[in-house]
Amino acid sequence: MPTQPLVRIGARGSKLSLAQAGMMQRRIAAALGAPPEDAEKVAPLIVITTTGDRVQDRRLLEIGGKGLFTKEIEEAMLEGRIDCAIHSLKDMPAECPEGLSLSAIPEREDPRDAFLSLKVERLEDLPQGARLGTASLRRQAQSLHRRPDLDVQMLRGNVDTRLAKLEAGEADAILLALSGLKRLGLGHLPKSLIDPVAVPPAPGQGALAIQTRTKDIDAPWLAAVRHAPTMIAIAAERGALAALEGSCKTAIGAHARLSDTSISLIVEALSPDGRHRFRREAETVFGAGADREAQARALGLELGKAILEEGGDLLALHD
Repeated sequence: MPTQPLVRIGARGSKLSLAQAGMMQRRIAAALGAPPEDAEKVAPLIVITTTGDRVQDRRLLEIGGKGLFTKEIEEAMLEGRIDCAIHSLKDMPAECPEGLSLSAIPEREDPRDAFLSLKVERLEDLPQGARLGTASLRRQAQSLHRRPDLDVQMLRGNVDTRLAKLEAGEADAILLALSGLKRLGLGHLPKSLIDPVAVPPAPGQGALAIQTRTKDIDAPWLAAVRHAPTMIAIAAERGALAALEGSCKTAIGAHARLSDTSISLIVEALSPDGRHRFRREAETVFGAGADREAQARALGLELGKAILEEGGDLLALHD
């Protein structure tokens, strides 16, 4: 057994959060030199209920934004009760609290949105005025941009809850992240997948993030779980998020594509009603020996700033 201290992992209590934390627990245990059967001994899971989990009847933007899924977990880390947290990166605000960092991102799952319906195969096939369920302002705005006739209904809750509401006829279709469905063994459920170039997903969608105290960022076990290509792509997408002051009150999509020598990025932001869409696409060729993450982030910041200058007040959901 390794002699180094335990790595205590904080996670939300939802089925998806526990599935994702369990995946990373095994990876972290391996990085610590422990066999899978000893994962709980060297990297115990500690469940923390967040405000975002407790309040299920309103949109996040009405009760404080994305940070409500992370606040209690981050407090536990800063107080020394846990050593790291596993988050869905798309749920993370653009900036971490002082003293904390997004220290490692493992290889990303498929970033696309999934379309689920008991009636039709694609969003385009929905009848006039059909009810589309989502709690995401981005998905609302992008869907209304393509189909302004749709009746978008607020649909929060975990994956099982949303699927049950679809089954019960509370919506004609719903949109969910394909990555979460696949991690729950439900990757067969979508009727179709949304093209990420035409309709970019949330910045960081499909990726998990390991958050730690900043002082622990050089821990060897973190290096063992980082996936450099994913971290470069995420740097571009979250650069755009930071430039656009992204929160639950801004509908932002970003999709990075990486090659051996370059990165291309599509960023869009929309007015909440979908009527106005501002979109940029560009490519950066990596310099020899350059810091690729820094170059990718600079690209995201550049595109995000250009969209913000053009879209301005049209992009924010006003109280």
